[in-house]
Amino acid sequence: MFKGHPKGLIPAALANMGERFGFYTMMAILALFIQAKFGLSETHSGLIYATFYSSIYFLAIVGGIIADKTKNYKKTIMIGLLLMALGYFLIAIPTPTPVPNLALYLTMTCFGLFVISFGNGLFKGNLQALVGQMYDNDKYKPMRDSGFSIFYAFINIGAIFAPMIAPAVRTWWLARSNFKYDGALPELCHQKLAGTLSEKAAVRFQELADSVSLNPITNYTDFCNDYLNVFNEGFHYAFGVAIFAMAISIAIYIKNKANFPDPGKKAKEEAESDAKIPAMDAKEIKQRIYALLAVFGVVIFFWFSFHQNGLTLTYFARDYTVLEIAGFQLSPEIFQSMNPFFVVFLTPVVVGIFGFLRKKGIEPSTPKKIAIGMFITALAFVLMSLGSLDLPLLKEVKENGLAEADKVTPFLLVATYLILTIAELFISPLGISFVSKVAPPQYQGIMQGLWLGATGAGNQLLFLGALLYAGVSLSIVWSVFVGVCVLSMLMMLFMLKWLEKVSE
Repeated sequence: MFKGHPKGLIPAALANMGERFGFYTMMAILALFIQAKFGLSETHSGLIYATFYSSIYFLAIVGGIIADKTKNYKKTIMIGLLLMALGYFLIAIPTPTPVPNLALYLTMTCFGLFVISFGNGLFKGNLQALVGQMYDNDKYKPMRDSGFSIFYAFINIGAIFAPMIAPAVRTWWLARSNFKYDGALPELCHQKLAGTLSEKAAVRFQELADSVSLNPITNYTDFCNDYLNVFNEGFHYAFGVAIFAMAISIAIYIKNKANFPDPGKKAKEEAESDAKIPAMDAKEIKQRIYALLAVFGVVIFFWFSFHQNGLTLTYFARDYTVLEIAGFQLSPEIFQSMNPFFVVFLTPVVVGIFGFLRKKGIEPSTPKKIAIGMFITALAFVLMSLGSLDLPLLKEVKENGLAEADKVTPFLLVATYLILTIAELFISPLGISFVSKVAPPQYQGIMQGLWLGATGAGNQLLFLGALLYAGVSLSIVWSVFVGVCVLSMLMMLFMLKWLEKVSE
């Protein structure tokens, strides 16, 4: 699997693992944390979640511009790693819940999220540009797609454990105070304190409160204050675990920094030796940039659909899914481990299949793989639509609860994540590879940044999923994602010959 690849590939991937650990920690718990911490609705929590995730990728454009202008990719990457660690530290500092000043504490949280986003923007696209340069050598060019697939698999190793560790820390912290976990209870506690509980919801609140407290409850207002505070302290400490993962990434990066290629140095050398290396003409540069922009426009809809895993699919796990298998208690966040787990273990299969097809001379082009990935994504949400046909609206579940017998099997989400991961392996690593192959040398940083910016645009649309989730039937919610993915697939097929020609 590693034969024929540059030696710097694995160290670069390992340096990226801390970022992935933090990313999946946030994906697993951020939306639930914002709701539990500040008492916000699914829609408002979804808006903050979407803005955070979009800013991670939009700021990659800024990071690309900075690296392209300074020609110092390695230093830009290092600063990004340090800023991400600082951002996690700011979020990890425990603050009281319920918050004494909503505007102040929400602003503090959002500032920490911004620091993480800006650090990620300096780091992510520029490291991808660095990996792309490893494959500019004629010896490695044929292995570019499989190289990025391997890179993608290795960086997801850290992501497997984040959704397990984060809820484990929160649940452990609750247990220290003689509480058990219940994902529906924080919202009811906020409503109890605000005096907005309906009569039915009040009955449900008391039942849940009595079930999670190992000590007799004498005052339900005091219980709400205590439970919310302990619940969210556990979340704060879960964010703190990401700091240690970032420290490992920083150490790996520093140790291997001198051995990594430098895209800025190469661009400078090519500029100084333009008599030997023919410059790319303006027409070809335009065609390449137009092709990249077209692909960026299409993948917006993939990320709008795919990254619902940290938002509406996490809400679905909390509200509609049986969270117990053979006596083993699950948490809603645990399903976020499915995606990186499948990435790591399916990548060798996908790379092997593409390698076999390459030897036969029938390997699909990268644009065609992306089109296939869009179709596979649509299939995942077809499955969710079918699995949600008889489920009640969210407002009914909040008012009356949902009996365990009426909830869906957790294997519905497992199967959905499996299909989504297969789609991701057709789109994300190969899209990065496509950018590194097609982007003009002088625009490598900014084009990788724009690829991530397209992801950001899709992520900014995520809140629409939360809005739909709170207001319409689930089958309609998932059908929206089916529609946009099929439309995106058709757009890729329409542009296929042109994209293949440009990327030759």
